[in-house]
Amino acid sequence: MTHALQPSLPAFLLTMTRFVILPIALTLLPLTGCSESQDKPAPPPRPVLSTVVSAEPRSLLTLVGTIEPRYRTDLSFRVIGRVITRDVDVGDLVRKGQRVAALDPTALELAVRIQRAGLSNAQAQLTNASATEGRQQTLRDRAVSSPATFEAAEQTRIAAQAEVVRAQSSLTKAQEQLGYAQLESDFDGVVTAVSAEVGQVVSAGETVVTIAKPDVREAVVDIPESVNGAVKPGTEFDVALQLDERVRVTGIVREIAPEADSVTRSRRVRITLENAPDTFRLGTTVTTTIKGWAGSSSVVRLPLSALLERDGQSMVLVIDEATNSISERQVTIASRDEHSITVSAGLGPGTRVVTAGVNSLSPGQKVKFENGASGS
Repeated sequence: MTHALQPSLPAFLLTMTRFVILPIALTLLPLTGCSESQDKPAPPPRPVLSTVVSAEPRSLLTLVGTIEPRYRTDLSFRVIGRVITRDVDVGDLVRKGQRVAALDPTALELAVRIQRAGLSNAQAQLTNASATEGRQQTLRDRAVSSPATFEAAEQTRIAAQAEVVRAQSSLTKAQEQLGYAQLESDFDGVVTAVSAEVGQVVSAGETVVTIAKPDVREAVVDIPESVNGAVKPGTEFDVALQLDERVRVTGIVREIAPEADSVTRSRRVRITLENAPDTFRLGTTVTTTIKGWAGSSSVVRLPLSALLERDGQSMVLVIDEATNSISERQVTIASRDEHSITVSAGLGPGTRVVTAGVNSLSPGQKVKFENGASGS
């Protein structure tokens, strides 16, 4: 029995050795992988363009606008025709009732002659029908003609009478249209635009001349959404000529556009000027300032390339200068244009913001920038 068990002992030891070595090997494999992962170098910081936010003081809101007339009319012909004369040019003063343009009246004059001939024919028919009715009435009274014949003559006279009325109305309409060949000013004013030239065929309602009243003038400006609540009808503005700010007048807001512009997000405001001198000519550029409005203590302006829009939210990428990592920060946009944005909330002075390539960066990423350079 002893000699029979001795050969199986090495096999048993070999089997046990395999069971011990295999778990140890499997345990060493993850440790080897972790060591290789820990030895892999981190990616280098990415160079970025950035700027340090600086607040711009704004104690008064100043807006640039232009002088425009409050009353302006686009004059047009009521009939189609070819322009044979235009008596005014841009800048000309016109009086009420003065002719400013005229159409070729040939076709309209022919229409008047046709309607006048039609009226003469209708009047002759009425005369004949009236005479016939008189004769039939006499014959009926003598019992020579039947009542039916008299009634037929009476109806013919009534129809002829109605035809005269129609012809008279047509003649009046043709004569009125002939008068439309002359285009006249409805009030005293100045010509601000001409839209038709001699020889041009214009349709009814097409603008030929634009006339404005120069005595009632307004300053027209566009205000950003950030100050919409501060401007209301009746708000006073200080309006000064941009070329000479010593020339100033007071203006009062008369009208505010109900909707903001889809691109600039600003609203158009019309400011009526009080006792404006002649130097406030139409088209003059002016500078307007809201009286008594301090607004926000400062504004923050950034290039448009710094804006990151996602899921309807406006954000910028902020750099933590201690760790050189970036993070997203939600901001409120007061206004924007083709090149820049104005931030009303979300950023403070001294914050470093990425100004380009924001869509290719991710939060937590390490970046590299130049300290002390506002446009680095």
